[in-house]
Formats: sequence, structure tokens, C-alpha cells
Amino acid sequence: MTDSPAARLQQLFEGHRLTPTQRRIAHSMVRRAADVPFLSSVELAQVAGVSQPSVTRFAVALGFDGYPALRRHLREVVPPGDVPPGDDLNEYQQAVGAEIENLRRLGELLADPAPLIRAARLLAASRPLPVLGLRAAAAQARGFAYFAGKVHPDVRLLDEGGTLLADRIDDARHSGATALLCFALPRHPREVIEALGWAREAGLTVITVADSAFAPVAAASDLLIPAAVGTGLSFDTACAPMLLGRVLLEAMCDELPDAQSRLEEFDARAAARGLFAE
Repeated sequence: MTDSPAARLQQLFEGHRLTPTQRRIAHSMVRRAADVPFLSSVELAQVAGVSQPSVTRFAVALGFDGYPALRRHLREVVPPGDVPPGDDLNEYQQAVGAEIENLRRLGELLADPAPLIRAARLLAASRPLPVLGLRAAAAQARGFAYFAGKVHPDVRLLDEGGTLLADRIDDARHSGATALLCFALPRHPREVIEALGWAREAGLTVITVADSAFAPVAAASDLLIPAAVGTGLSFDTACAPMLLGRVLLEAMCDELPDAQSRLEEFDARAAARGLFAE
């Protein structure tokens, strides 16, 4: 990624858990990288379409005493005349670039596949295999469970919270489950942390895919494999966690002796039923 003013502004926001309103402010700042250091809090609020107190809270969320301190910092980050015409990336390119960087870091992490292989062995051996993911992580859990069901004999998706969640975890344990896979993404629901506590109390080994090794779910996990999320848009992007899930599933296939035959049987049934258009 280039060292453009927009990129430097984006770096200022990285590592901070911002609300959707705060991200809207951040996006407006990236779009107005040339003049944002000279906007008042009221002017920035008007540009972003938010309230002036929201701008103040945004500055505090970034670690500044208030908006004046943030603006002084911005004047150092993006000094006057530092915006070459046509040289900076727009906010959408910034978001794509950040995801590419997340994938690169995941590739570096997987240079040592030992934790991944250990997780795959634990998950492949669990009968049934509960897969947990709530709110933002529900899509990751659902996608993993869908494909895992092609090669694993009993996958149980836990993508809805509520009072029955503990019961479903207990049911899985009583049916023979030995491990649970959790996808945990920001913003982390307290219910997920509680559920992982229940799972461990029930005797399950908890393997977690999370956005950071320091995520709130870390203390409730036996094995955590991190994959960063993108924070450059109003809502997190999770390309790296999704890919990590697929890589983990690939490693599980190596631990399931009948994985290939199950896939071949599915393909044969799908062809007989004309399931797919191609």
C-alpha cells in the first residue's frame, strides 16, 4: 500500500474497535484527507452526517484527550501540500488493500502448520462436531458447517443464542462430542464467551478462530488461531477468517479417512438428481 495521506489516516484507525458511527467519521476523513486536518469538530460532523459529540467520542476512542488533540495530530500526519494529485487511494481501494495485508499475515502464520494440524485432529475426532458462531460470526460458522457436513458424519451448527444454547452444547457433549469449534469476530458478544465457558465446563476442547490472539474469547479457548478482520469499512470484512476456516477444513479432510469417498458419493447423488445447473 502507498504512503499516501489517506493510507496514513487509515493506519491511525487500525487496531481500534470503532462503532459503525465512528467508522463513518473515519471514512469521511479518508475521503477528505487533504482538508480534514483543518476542519472543526462541527464541520467534520456535518461532513460525516453525525453529531458533534460523536466526533468528540471518536477522538477519545482513538486515544486523544479530545478533538483538538486529534486535529493537531492530523496536521502532523497530513501536512499542507502533501496530497499529490491522483496519487492517493480511495477508501474502497484502502479496504481491499487492508484485506490483502490480512491474508498475507495469515499466510505467514501458517508457515508453522502445527497448531492448525492439532486443531484439525481434535475437530475431526469429535462426534458430533458442534460449530459455534453468533451475530457477525454466524456466517463464518454456517459456511464452515455447510462444507464440513460433506466430509464429517455429524456437524451441529450453533448460530443462534438464547437460553437454549447451553442445552445444545450439553446435548452435543452427551452425544459424544469432544471438541467445539468457535468463530468469534468483533464485536464480541458476551454470550459467546459464556458459551465457551459452558463448553469447557462440560469437558469439550474449545478451538477458536478469532480476529486476534488477544480477543476477549482467548481466555475461554484451549487453542486459538488468529485471522485479522478488515476495519476499513462501516462493517468488518472477514476474508482471512473465512479462508482460515477453509484451510482448517482441508486439514480435517486429511484426518478423516473416508472424506474422499463421502465427497464422491455426494457428487454421484448430486449428478443423479440434477442438483446443479452446470
